[in-house]
Amino acid sequence: MDLPQPLIPAVLQQRYKRFLADVALEDGRMVTCHCPNTGSMMGCREPGSRVWLSHSDRPGRKYALTWELVELGDGVMVGIHTGRANPLVREAVAKGHIPALADYQRMKPEVRLADTGTRFDFLLTDHPREPDCYLEVKNVTAAVEKGIALFPDAVSSRGKRHLDHLAEVVRGGTRAALVFCVQRNDVTEVRPADAIDPAYGRALRAAMAAGVEVYALGATVGVGTITLERPLPVVCPALPETA
Repeated sequence: MDLPQPLIPAVLQQRYKRFLADVALEDGRMVTCHCPNTGSMMGCREPGSRVWLSHSDRPGRKYALTWELVELGDGVMVGIHTGRANPLVREAVAKGHIPALADYQRMKPEVRLADTGTRFDFLLTDHPREPDCYLEVKNVTAAVEKGIALFPDAVSSRGKRHLDHLAEVVRGGTRAALVFCVQRNDVTEVRPADAIDPAYGRALRAAMAAGVEVYALGATVGVGTITLERPLPVVCPALPETA
C-alpha cells in the first residue's frame, strides 16, 4: 500500500482524548492532528517520538493532519492508522499472502450478519470450491519483548463480541476467519493480551476451538509504503486453571 505523499515529519508531544495528538512540526509550529486509533497505543505514544502525518484538503475537516506512522526508540516503524488495516488485508488476500483464503473472486466490505446486527469487515464470495467466508480484521500495534505482539492493547468488548459471532457463524455451517494485521516489522508472533483483556483471550481460544480460522500477517513499514505479507503464528498459551 502506498501512503499519501508527501508525509510530514514531526515530533509527538502528547496523545489525548483518544482521537487527538499534539505534535511539533520541523519549522517549530505546534499543531493538533487527528489520531486514527482508538486503542491505548501501548508503547507507541511516547512524547518525543518521531512521527509522520498525512494532509487532507477535504472541506469541513477540523484537523487537516492525520497521524500515520511512529518511529520507536529502537528505530522500529509502526503504522498506527487503524483505517489502513482493512485495505492492507484486502491487498494481501488478493495477492495470495493468506493461501487458505486464496481464489475468492469477491470481497464485499462491511457486511452485516443477519439476526445479530454485527457487521464484519468482509464477506469473501465466489470461490470455485469453498463456501463464503466472513472475515474480521484487527489492527495490531502493541508488542513486548522478543518479538511478541499483543492484541488488544485495551479492553475490547466489541472485539470479544466479534469473536463470539464468528464462532456462531461457524457453528451454523458457514466459514469464518480473523486476520491480525500487524503494522510493524519487528514481530515474530501474535498472542492474546490476557493480562489486559482476559475475556478477549478466552473468547479467542473458544472461537478457534469452534473452528474460526485465525491468521496473522506482519508488515514492512516505511515512510512511503506499508507491505503486509509476512505470515506470523498466533500463539495462545495455556491459561492457568481457576479454582
